[in-house]
Amino acid sequence: MKILIIEDDKDLCRLICRSLILAGYDADSCHTGTDGLFYATHQAYDAIILDRMLPELNGFSVLEAIRRQGIATPVILATALDGLHDRIDGLDAGADDYLVKPFAVEELMARIRAVTRRPANLQITGALTAFGLELNPDSRRVDCNGTCLTLSKKEAALLGYFMKNPGQTLPRAMILSYVWGSAWEGEDGNLDNYVYFLRRRLKALNASAKLVTVHGVGYRLEGM
Repeated sequence: MKILIIEDDKDLCRLICRSLILAGYDADSCHTGTDGLFYATHQAYDAIILDRMLPELNGFSVLEAIRRQGIATPVILATALDGLHDRIDGLDAGADDYLVKPFAVEELMARIRAVTRRPANLQITGALTAFGLELNPDSRRVDCNGTCLTLSKKEAALLGYFMKNPGQTLPRAMILSYVWGSAWEGEDGNLDNYVYFLRRRLKALNASAKLVTVHGVGYRLEGM
């Protein structure tokens, strides 16, 4: 498993990283909110340990930004603020767990094990619309210009992710993590195959939407 630590206390960050590596995890770390947001949106992680008080961009802003992009990675919010409303605010912002400083490393490890045991909620609920497309995730039916098709489960999940983020360039790692799961170990080219399938579907629907390749980054759904 791969964990991201976003913590401006460098000594604490080193301690957490060392403990994670000794426990058999892979770990990335950074010390500002800006860097944390970059890591979180360009790599796939199994969990994120996020400090609330960060330079450049606070932890709440980082958390809200990654949730807006549809990133469902479990987040443990670490903070010295232990009031009831502080905990409520953190959970309402999208955190999966809340840990008050100072904390024992053993407790952090237990929290990581707990949040990574929970099945990721990758289900997209409610009808999605973008660029003349309408997708019902439950039935996997997509409608456009009076024509409808039923997609495979992976096609529907992939199209739904693009439709949740219209016009945004989505990195390959984030698409793979969202649709196939962070533990995916298959061929990276599987994504390209499904993009090819979706492009054929959009053509069959005579849709005004298209999937654009952003070389070296990923893909973007945009209108023609």
